[in-house]
Amino acid sequence: MNKNTKASHPALAPVNDSALVRESWKVFQIMAEFVEGFERLAAIRPAVSIFGSARFGAEHPYYKLAEEIGYSVSDAGFSVVTGGGPGIMEAANKGAYSGRSPSIGLNMQLREERGNAFQNIRLNFRHFFPRKVMFVKYASAYVVLPGGFGTLDELAEILTLVQTGKTRKIPIILVGSDFWRGLIEWFKNTLVG
Repeated sequence: MNKNTKASHPALAPVNDSALVRESWKVFQIMAEFVEGFERLAAIRPAVSIFGSARFGAEHPYYKLAEEIGYSVSDAGFSVVTGGGPGIMEAANKGAYSGRSPSIGLNMQLREERGNAFQNIRLNFRHFFPRKVMFVKYASAYVVLPGGFGTLDELAEILTLVQTGKTRKIPIILVGSDFWRGLIEWFKNTLVG
């Protein structure tokens, strides 16, 4: 089809070569993030991935609880992996940083989020997909504290991977029974049926 021929459907319009080149390079960016993640995290086993809200400050009880969990997990010999941001992530990294095992941050480049200072290993991601793989690949367990859509996304991701057999069965621990009660009831009464 030459450039002067009108496409029968907008989706079949001639490809803009400059847009294609830009999109093709994203594949290499994603691949580079995978390579760096695999190389930097290969020796962190065993590890526990910890999730929760970025919006809880240091005075919040969930922040303090996440810090205690991070320390206990690290001191028990597990690397602690978080999203590397503020709130629960910072608290878990802070606790792990004081423990005997590495504190790891999988930092996402977001406008509103900055990496926390409590990371022995810091990885920076521009794309969510490789970051999600790093959370799962090395995890021996998931610990999920109260949070928002990002936390729910990570919880749904690991539940789906375990259910479909795409990852091994690992403990998934929901911290804060009052917070999770409604979701668990919905799982039991709606999803299971």
